[in-house]
Amino acid sequence: MPYTAPPEETPEAAAPSLHDDTHGPSDPPRPSARRLRLAGLLAGGVAVAVVAVGLVGRTLADQSQASWTHEQSIPTVTLATLKGGAAQNDLVLPGDVQAFNSAPIHARVSGYLKTWLVDIGAPVRRGQVLAVIDSPDLDQQLAQGRADLATAQANRSLSATTAKRWTGLLAQDAVSHQEADEKTGDLAAKSALVNAAGANVQRLQALSGFKTIVAPFDGVVTARTADIGQLIAAGTPADPPLFVVSDEHRLRIYVHVPQNAIAGLAPGLTADLTVPEYPGRTFQAQVTSTAQAIAGQTGTLLVELQIDNADHALKPGEYAQVTFHLPAQAGGVLVPASALLIRHAGMSVAVIGADGRVTIRTVTVGRDLGASVLLSSGLTLNDRVVDNPADTLQTGDLVRVSGASAEAHARAQAAGAQHNG
Repeated sequence: MPYTAPPEETPEAAAPSLHDDTHGPSDPPRPSARRLRLAGLLAGGVAVAVVAVGLVGRTLADQSQASWTHEQSIPTVTLATLKGGAAQNDLVLPGDVQAFNSAPIHARVSGYLKTWLVDIGAPVRRGQVLAVIDSPDLDQQLAQGRADLATAQANRSLSATTAKRWTGLLAQDAVSHQEADEKTGDLAAKSALVNAAGANVQRLQALSGFKTIVAPFDGVVTARTADIGQLIAAGTPADPPLFVVSDEHRLRIYVHVPQNAIAGLAPGLTADLTVPEYPGRTFQAQVTSTAQAIAGQTGTLLVELQIDNADHALKPGEYAQVTFHLPAQAGGVLVPASALLIRHAGMSVAVIGADGRVTIRTVTVGRDLGASVLLSSGLTLNDRVVDNPADTLQTGDLVRVSGASAEAHARAQAAGAQHNG
């Protein structure tokens, strides 16, 4: 048989195993200690890295949430549009329109309304009959007064004859002076009774004249409460006017002007008048007088204006807006009324500084124009004023200005600077 050489052993196979005494030739080989240490270190590093990543992520999330919460807590505000006070010289106030003359006509005598001759809206002339009252009681009183006057006149005639006779007898020494003086005195008393009775008749005749109700001046009947057969009780507190006659050819307009705006008001000043029923139409009125005294309850001055109303376009009693063109007042800042804060310290506004923090600044109101207010001190056109500020806003609060509002404020400042230049 041919010779076969034994297989050559590799160095690993030739090297004796350290654990050959515990493992048989069929057991798999175990990893070395060095490999176990490396695997443990690697696993520990991975665990530490996972924990570190988790902690860093949570820290960043907490910081992001805190930053978001802080950003959301800063309120966003809008800026008010400021204007120079010198450009504002119009004062708009409500006015009370009244007829130049207006007469509520009451009954002077009691009775029943016999007839009425004019209705509301009818033009009347001075002395024109409006109604007639039937007053039989007054007629009887007048008849009685005339009878009393006739009696007094008869008694006076008899007394005069007697006094004349006794005066003749006294000349003949037929009667005493005492008896003659008595007859003369009786004549004087009877004459006085005649005068009293005559005055009573004249009073009743004058009173009877009021049974016919006439217009006191040229005008228009604006009210009528009288009806035929109506019982009229003159002189009672509940006595209503039977008619109201108004002279509408010229009207009076009464306006209550605030005290801080009366400096430029004087007779002769022209004002514009507008009424709701004529949109776009302006009437010209003129200041004729003022009350020359400030009302204590309202702090206003009552101003009277007059206007021609030949076409009867305006009606007494209607609501009107009066625009006074007052002389321009240099200085001051015009702000919307919505920017004002009313607090215990007085009127104030919220001004935003360069750092975005608020300062509550006290201001002085020079003129209240309704939708806007003219401030005479405490503010400049360069200030950034919060519009519609919250009541809880305090000095030092941080706010964020709306982008559109900031741009509008910048444009307004540029326009104001160009106008002033």
